[in-house]
Amino acid sequence: MSFDVPSDRLTRQELAWELVEIFEELHVDKLNEMIAMNVPLETLEFFSAYANDFAEGDVITPNTRNRLPNLMLLGYLLRLLEERLPVEPEPFDA
Repeated sequence: MSFDVPSDRLTRQELAWELVEIFEELHVDKLNEMIAMNVPLETLEFFSAYANDFAEGDVITPNTRNRLPNLMLLGYLLRLLEERLPVEPEPFDA
């Protein structure tokens, strides 16, 4: 699977929205295939273990706790996409 990214320089926010739009169009089986092709199993296991360890020390709702690994995965995939772009996205001002 390849990402169609316009040739103009994107901000990190625009890049993130492009990724979300791609994910919204994918069926679950295609999304799982894309994750399997781009994310090592050890990384997925790390996200799950780290999220559980992180959530133990804080008061986090079960719903949020369950979403932490997915948020970490989304950030990881966004970073992979940034690294594969022919140009660097504009700096993110947090």
